[in-house]
Amino acid sequence: MNEASPPVKRGLSAAEYAEGVIAGDRVVLARAITLVESTSVAHAPLAHQLLERLAPHTGGSHRIGITGPPGVGKSTLIDTLGTLLTGRGHEVAVLAVDPTSARTGGSLLGDKTRMHRLAVDPHAFIRPSPTAGTLGGVTRKTRESILVCEAAGFDVVMVETVGVGQSETAVHSMVDCFVVLQLPGAGDDLQGIKKGIIELADLIAITKADGDNRARAERARVDSQRALELLAAGEDGWKVPVLTLSSKTGDGIEQLWETVTRHRETGHASGAFARRRSSQARDWMHALLDEQLRTRFLARPGVAEQLADLEQRVVRGELAPEIAVERLLRGGSEH
Repeated sequence: MNEASPPVKRGLSAAEYAEGVIAGDRVVLARAITLVESTSVAHAPLAHQLLERLAPHTGGSHRIGITGPPGVGKSTLIDTLGTLLTGRGHEVAVLAVDPTSARTGGSLLGDKTRMHRLAVDPHAFIRPSPTAGTLGGVTRKTRESILVCEAAGFDVVMVETVGVGQSETAVHSMVDCFVVLQLPGAGDDLQGIKKGIIELADLIAITKADGDNRARAERARVDSQRALELLAAGEDGWKVPVLTLSSKTGDGIEQLWETVTRHRETGHASGAFARRRSSQARDWMHALLDEQLRTRFLARPGVAEQLADLEQRVVRGELAPEIAVERLLRGGSEH
């Protein structure tokens, strides 16, 4: 991968973007992700052209989602695991999704500080992106960003989610292995993590298993493993394992990667990996269709004004939301 890059001129074409991304130019890569993340209608055609050019170079990475409650050590784990992987010859990209302030819209974007080793690793690339209020703990364009990173030659792409209680279904729908992190002694069997998230997990890891926490982490591992026995195995026969690890000492990090790799091999052997990728692509298409239909409908002449009027009538209690939506779709008719 090319670490040093010359200044990038303004107004790159889709071909120039694609050429720079495939060559591993970090400056062009960063700009390409900014382009595909853009919500500007004016940027959409160029972004679509770029993704079409990059498509033949995508799909080859191991996509890993990492979630867990605040303070569980997601960024520290990624820094430790990522450093282990680059040391073994892997090219690692991290899409670190930061929570956006509901009041100001601002985002901390501090993952490069927390991942201090990967931030200076020539074989790693960290891209913090704000969620901008998106449910599921991921930014709206995370899927496209994964494709761009794959085209740039990264064979491991990790998505760090917000992990503050939203539904993590969106994360599961774009990764090959969904890793749920838990704190030792943080509660009952599954330590307060929602059952729905646990059912999506491919692997659970108890973090900070060092010092005085070691015994508590082991108890949490046993309790969680027992609770998981109540759940049926996945379609490929995969039984979700529970591990303990410490990013501070490095204990359990190699075992974590070996388990993630074994999960991928099991999925390939059973066909579950291919089915999961196909299902994700289909769901992605439908999600984009829903988004585009809404965007194009709201852009129609007069719709914005009708929407504003109907919203006020709903707020004042004059209209039920269902009736307001129906009238909006009919063009504001009272009949």
